[in-house]
Amino acid sequence: MQDTLKSTITFVKKTLENAEAGHDWFHIERVYKTALNINEKEKGDELVVAFAALLHDIADPKFNNGDEELGPKIAEDFLNSIQVEEETIKHVKLIIQNMSFKNSFDGAAFTSKEMQIVQDADRLDAIGAIGIARAFTYGGFKNRVLYDPAIKPEQHLSKESYKNTTAPTINHFYEKLLLLKDMMNTDAGKAIAKERHDFMLQYLDQFYKEWEGN
Repeated sequence: MQDTLKSTITFVKKTLENAEAGHDWFHIERVYKTALNINEKEKGDELVVAFAALLHDIADPKFNNGDEELGPKIAEDFLNSIQVEEETIKHVKLIIQNMSFKNSFDGAAFTSKEMQIVQDADRLDAIGAIGIARAFTYGGFKNRVLYDPAIKPEQHLSKESYKNTTAPTINHFYEKLLLLKDMMNTDAGKAIAKERHDFMLQYLDQFYKEWEGN
């Protein structure tokens, strides 16, 4: 198990060495550590959780022309190359295909305890202090304005609407980040999310004060 995980970590580091800073190896590492911590309480299949956490963003569609099949295919091919059992590969691939926030608009086509654990870990990295940093990093990458009072947050009702938004970064708090606390699956995830959610609310209060010159 340890050898296969070491090989996976090496592969992910190499693949993501030039990735956008919010979706780089350090994001993967945080999700991996958080997923393992949650799994200690939830008692899922540790190997499935580890592989899914490590490979969940190996080819994020946002940076690959919207291709949602590339990441699962790369993960599958890599796991086959290190001779992981077929059932484990199938499970990991299903997690990667179904765990993203954008797929929540269509309703879950697949879920498992392991997917819930990895999904919580990934969503936790999208909120709190690091979540704020990641939001503005991606906004800068896409050359989006920080905030425009004239552009109100939307309530996205479809996957396509969410994927195609070009709204200011502050809107992303209302369109995704502040929604995640109530979307956590596990008790451990919910407990961590509450603290990070509250921190984002404090940040937004301060942001608006400074925006007004106070």
